[in-house]
Amino acid sequence: MMVDADAGCAIRIAGVEKQFETPQGPIRALTRTNFPVRKGEFAVLLGPSGCGKTTMLRLMAGLERPTSGVVEVGGRPLWHDERRDDGAVANMGVVFQEANLFPWLTIEDNIALPLKLRGMTRKLRRERARELCRLVGIAGFEARWPRELSGGMRQRASIARALSYDPEILLMDEPFGALDAITRDAMNLELQRIWIATSKTIVLVTHSIPEAVFLADRVVLLSSRPGRIVEIIDVPFARPRETDVRGQPEFQEIADHLRHRLEH
Repeated sequence: MMVDADAGCAIRIAGVEKQFETPQGPIRALTRTNFPVRKGEFAVLLGPSGCGKTTMLRLMAGLERPTSGVVEVGGRPLWHDERRDDGAVANMGVVFQEANLFPWLTIEDNIALPLKLRGMTRKLRRERARELCRLVGIAGFEARWPRELSGGMRQRASIARALSYDPEILLMDEPFGALDAITRDAMNLELQRIWIATSKTIVLVTHSIPEAVFLADRVVLLSSRPGRIVEIIDVPFARPRETDVRGQPEFQEIADHLRHRLEH
């Protein structure tokens, strides 16, 4: 599902810089970054460790305030001086590397928790949680505890929780980094299926070049710190993609190009 260049903008980062103050002195994480995330696209942030990928994602989510520049969500500035516009982030879901499920809640109750906080009735919460369990492939595990599920299944539950209130944008920070290779491949296929089924805008951070090329409409390559965008690559493969696309010469060419840029 490629997105036309004229499509609307879900998130816009314009002239953004981010600097952290530490006891050892300031650390410049991002420098003069400009990037539009198009509505409905799957964008992947790729770069070396410490390059500012997670910082960029947290700026999009409103979890960090830029030192300078503007972050817009749906055409609305995310920050007004030091005050965050919570309405601008209301249509975002965030998935982190760790599933962060509450161990004292069942899978169903974990998924439904954002709906409970929004005042939805228990009956409707349960219906929505079970619908999402079917969507992410863990139907039948609603009454289980997080400790009873594998790492991949816990991440499926975490994705379901982020989707529970039907956000337009899903931000994902290395959600499959702790999984083994086979489970990670399966989760890549599952995430692609969910994205196609829901038409969400997704921004994903990863260290994995094959994962980036397999999932992305566009791969956004960042430099080492202070991070800046050095290249944006359109990925041309039709959807849905199967894992055997990784054996195609064009896939290898894109992956080799990205690897060369990262190494140099």
